[in-house]
Amino acid sequence: MTANPPRGTLGQRLRARAVDAASRLLASLPERPVDAIGDLAGELWYRLAGDRAAMGRRNLQRVVRHLAATGQGDPETTAAAADGAALERLLRATFRQTVRYYFDMARLPKRSGADLDRRLRVETPEVVDRAFGPDSPPVLVAMHFGAVEFPALLAVARSGGSIRAPMETIGDPPMQDWLVRTRGSVGVEIVSLRDARKSLLEALAKGRPVGLVADRNVAGGTVTVPFFGAEAPLPMGPAFLAIEAGRPIYLASVRRLGDGQYAGRLVEVPVAGEGTRRERVQATMANLAQAMEGAIAVAPDQWWSLLSPVWPDLDPRATTGTGHLEPEAAA
Repeated sequence: MTANPPRGTLGQRLRARAVDAASRLLASLPERPVDAIGDLAGELWYRLAGDRAAMGRRNLQRVVRHLAATGQGDPETTAAAADGAALERLLRATFRQTVRYYFDMARLPKRSGADLDRRLRVETPEVVDRAFGPDSPPVLVAMHFGAVEFPALLAVARSGGSIRAPMETIGDPPMQDWLVRTRGSVGVEIVSLRDARKSLLEALAKGRPVGLVADRNVAGGTVTVPFFGAEAPLPMGPAFLAIEAGRPIYLASVRRLGDGQYAGRLVEVPVAGEGTRRERVQATMANLAQAMEGAIAVAPDQWWSLLSPVWPDLDPRATTGTGHLEPEAAA
């Protein structure tokens, strides 16, 4: 007899119901007041989370200095590389953007194809056509950046079906169920990290796109590559899947423009074709890291992995992985 799935504690069930109710309320409100609430919550989080802010400050300083040194930074980013006050303004914006991500996810069940067409400006239409045309099915890679759910929405709309993506199983069954249902409401089929390799390869073999988040170590299975001028362990999953299944890799990034509008782009990442499998994975992940740098350079404050361990020399937890795809917000 199959055991019933865990229901969680009473407190966990009540919290999940409260989150679901708040999600429905946020989805019913206009964009501007919701964004204003998110900004206030982000500012409060920044003021209360001293250790998190210190981590973000170290990470952000590395990013802006690298972008300034390589000529990729805009004036605001370049200023933050040398001015502590400018750096702090970007850091505070990162906290606000992180909270906005949570609000975006809460409103996800209300998103539709028409909503996507109205709100998302695709900056690389030819690349999108290729990824979901001749190159389909692709291995789509996203980051903890901007509106990370929008690339999945676009993939579902363009492929005409669902996209399969891995997610860690959190120790809160009611909240896990809410996350799975929320993402599933727009065509994202969630699989566990334990089953990800087999399940994602099966999806690609059936012609379905798969999606992974690969901008920092979560649960091991990494290769170390240069990332913003320092060595970082990044998940090797995208390179492994591309090489094993013979599929292309595309990096997706969607950033917020304000007033409920977004801009997104898709970039093809070269998959190494020579050397041993390990060498090909290493080279492909180095290519992906370089592509992620270029995407983040457009709006570094919207890269909310800054609030998590990325580089072992700045935080040793980056070596083993945090076990969480998302930063644990104190709100």
